[in-house]
Amino acid sequence: MKGLGLAAAPALALVAAGAAAGEGGEEMTRKGYEMPPYRVEAVEEGVEQRRYGARLVAEVAVEGDRASAIGQGFRVLAGYIFGGNAGGEKIAMTVPVTQTPNAAGRWTVRFMMPAGASPAILPRPDDARIRLVTLPPERQAVVIFSGLPRTADLEARAERLRGWIAAKGLRVAAGPHFQFYDSPMTLPWNRRNEVSFTVE
Repeated sequence: MKGLGLAAAPALALVAAGAAAGEGGEEMTRKGYEMPPYRVEAVEEGVEQRRYGARLVAEVAVEGDRASAIGQGFRVLAGYIFGGNAGGEKIAMTVPVTQTPNAAGRWTVRFMMPAGASPAILPRPDDARIRLVTLPPERQAVVIFSGLPRTADLEARAERLRGWIAAKGLRVAAGPHFQFYDSPMTLPWNRRNEVSFTVE
């Protein structure tokens, strides 16, 4: 099977970052924005197998087609970190913004919270739709690519990755997750996008 993901393709996004590959708990950033640390356990046929630790996210469930849902979810979560909360506090922007389908027409959009944050110290969101959730440690199979985020391309990459996972004898536990690292103003070839699945 050919490599699954490094050709230019779609992406949508938000805040950017200049990227640090890394081990376990060390700080990782992209273009100055914090990203969740992970360890790359293997790279095969263009697929990274990563190990993530537990991490805190702010998430919102939205309805609509994929492209409109990511925009709507981003606006809701950006309102929270830019001061739409009980303390009027600003929270540092991070990357990536992630989008995961729940059911037909429903999506979960997430922002990672900065390292060291906890539900006890973060301000309560003004918008009751926003939840603070701690994601458990997980292993992901990930394809990285550049370009503009078009839904058909994201879905095609997800299906190819699902087939690769099955061929390796792994089981999909969640996903696909669509992960966007860069501002919409970023030139397509400079963007970083990912499709991933949580695997067991």
